[in-house]
Amino acid sequence: MSSSTAFPGQSPLVETAPLSLCAREPHVPADRLVAEMVPPPRFDSVRFDTYVPDPNQPSQSEAVTVLAGFAAGLGGAHATGSGRRKWFGSKKPAAPSGPRGVYLDGGYGVGKTHLLASLWHATPAEPSLKAFGTFVELTNLVGALGFQQTVRTLSGHRLLCIDEFELDDPGDTVLVSSLLSRLVEAGVALAATSNTLPGKLGEGRFAAADFLREIQGLSAHFRPLRIDGEDYRHRGLPEAPPPYSDEQVTRAAYATPGASLDDFPGLLDHLAKVHPSRYGALTDELGAVCLTGVTPVPDQSTALRLVVLADRLYDREVPVLASGLPFDKLFSDEMLNGGYRKKYFRAISRLTALARDAKGLVAQ
Repeated sequence: MSSSTAFPGQSPLVETAPLSLCAREPHVPADRLVAEMVPPPRFDSVRFDTYVPDPNQPSQSEAVTVLAGFAAGLGGAHATGSGRRKWFGSKKPAAPSGPRGVYLDGGYGVGKTHLLASLWHATPAEPSLKAFGTFVELTNLVGALGFQQTVRTLSGHRLLCIDEFELDDPGDTVLVSSLLSRLVEAGVALAATSNTLPGKLGEGRFAAADFLREIQGLSAHFRPLRIDGEDYRHRGLPEAPPPYSDEQVTRAAYATPGASLDDFPGLLDHLAKVHPSRYGALTDELGAVCLTGVTPVPDQSTALRLVVLADRLYDREVPVLASGLPFDKLFSDEMLNGGYRKKYFRAISRLTALARDAKGLVAQ
């Protein structure tokens, strides 16, 4: 679809009208959710040898060594399926002793997802025997397939990688703890990233004793691996570009193939009507996201939805061009000091990186 667009001081141009995220209402079948449990496009080519440890942070080099050894140890027949029948006949082997996984703990932008994806790539198994997804995507998978079917679907895997492990409510805690326990019993190795150690998840959010006990049981499945360092997205890079004018953003949206153009408050309203499991599909085949009138996010529910969208855009390397307030003003001081502060700081970090990527879309 084309339209004739005239900007001040210019002759009318025939250009392709931008897309609108608010006009999209994707429906994602369950089988697509399973098939897409692989590292996102941003991490297609990452490997352990493409991770550049900070020489001032020895924990980063140690993490590469530990994870490479962990991947090498996942070779051979799986504890279930044909391998089990060949070695043990009909006898079920005892559950493996000790931690069945590694837990990467560190701040924003130290390369945890890079390392987790590298582990996925390095594990000697067919892609169909390895799963990679965010915590939110894992809970969405359970919602789509049901608990028992999810257990059956993932039990034959060699490895399950969970990125950005977060606990948003006690129900998710019980759900994922039960799921991982069943998968460990089936011989599935686990790997996860988070900004908080497993035994500390939930502090500042919930205080119920049974909730904390559930977390402690979950943490026993992992060997914590601390990764120190500063956010690489800001390491030695220029400051994020300031917001542009509405006219600049609109001009760029019309000039960029596959770009979307939406009013920011309208997009926030639309996100409330789309399940977060569909945000990936919402961003399918986008060349850029152009937003006008960025304002502070009004409430926590809206903020958490925006965090998921920011993650999906970052995974897919979709540049974000915006007018209005800069992205570090999206969340209130109360939000940034609350229980979900790590999510909000991650979103700011990722949106800032995408804003840098969008700088070339604006005509100089």
